[in-house]
Parts: sequence; structure tokens; C-alpha cells
Amino acid sequence: MTGIGERSHLASPDVNLSVHSKDILQVIEYERLADFVLVGHSYGGMVVTGVADRVPERVRSLVYLDAFVPRDGQALIDLARPEMRAALLDLKDWRIQPLPPQRQGMTDPGEIAWVEGRRNPQPLGTFQEKISLKGGYRGKKTYIFCSGYSPTSFSGFAAAAKADRTWQYHELPTHHYPQISMPQETAAILKAC
Repeated sequence: MTGIGERSHLASPDVNLSVHSKDILQVIEYERLADFVLVGHSYGGMVVTGVADRVPERVRSLVYLDAFVPRDGQALIDLARPEMRAALLDLKDWRIQPLPPQRQGMTDPGEIAWVEGRRNPQPLGTFQEKISLKGGYRGKKTYIFCSGYSPTSFSGFAAAAKADRTWQYHELPTHHYPQISMPQETAAILKAC
């Protein structure tokens, strides 16, 4: 996505949730993708929600991997834990630094070393822009909750998905990055989606 990872050189104060959604929609369009599993990790839940709403006929299954699940009119800042929301409202810069991996439950020195340098600041607009949904996606939904760390921003979303019979629900006893700590288990769940 624009301003993140290999596209971090494109970061600017103008990057917001709409830009990230458009990034993914463009990949879907230009790669002519259909009948695929769309996965959003963490903030990515905001992005995949908007994308699936725009192209519901192309998405086979929507997966939230320890992620935010917004409703129409919500921004990530609305869904964040109170202390995170307060820090964001007090921010003087347009860049949000990633949380230290230890605050997201990582303790293994090898995993921490691997993730360091692979995460960058995220444009504030991605946290501030409210999502606009038309209710287009009505397909299969899965929530994967990482239950091995606390505090977490995702327990409320996990509890709602677990209680809703229209969702598939899975738990992995690990930190916020199961693709690093439990790659085989994570892949097995995704394959079943």
C-alpha cells in the first residue's frame, strides 16, 4: 500500500484509508483477480472491509487476522483503545510510529530481529478517515484472534465474531504476528477459507 513497506518512499500526509483501498482495488482490477480470499491484518481490516464492499462479487472469503472490523462511518481512531486514541489525538506529526513488537506480545529475540526494519511509520490519515460502506459484501467472513498477548485492541471484535453464527472463528495462542510465530497454523486456517 502507498507509504508502507516497499512503497514507503511514497508516504505523505495525503495518504489515507481511501488511498490504501484504491491500492488494493487496482491490484484486483489489473491482475483480473476473482474468487480469492482477502485477508486484512491489524489495520488491514479497515482496508479489506472497504475493498470487499466495493467488489463483493470478486471476493470468495473475507478474513480478519487479529484486525479491526469497522462499521460504516467509523475510523480506526474510533476503534482504538482509549490510551491509543489519546496519543493519536495529541500527535504533532503526520506519521504514526509502529508499536514496539514487545507491546504486541513478541518476546522471541529472533522474531523481534526479523520484524525490526520491516515496519514503518503509517500516515495519520489512515487512522482518521471514516470508512464509507454500502453493505455490498455479504459473503463468507472469518476472524482469527491472537489470544497470546494483552492488552489487545482486538478482543471485542473477536468476541463479536465468535458470538455471530455467520462468522467462522479461530484462535491462535500467540502474539499479534501469527504469520511469524505460527506460519503453518495460520496458513492452514487461510487455506480452509
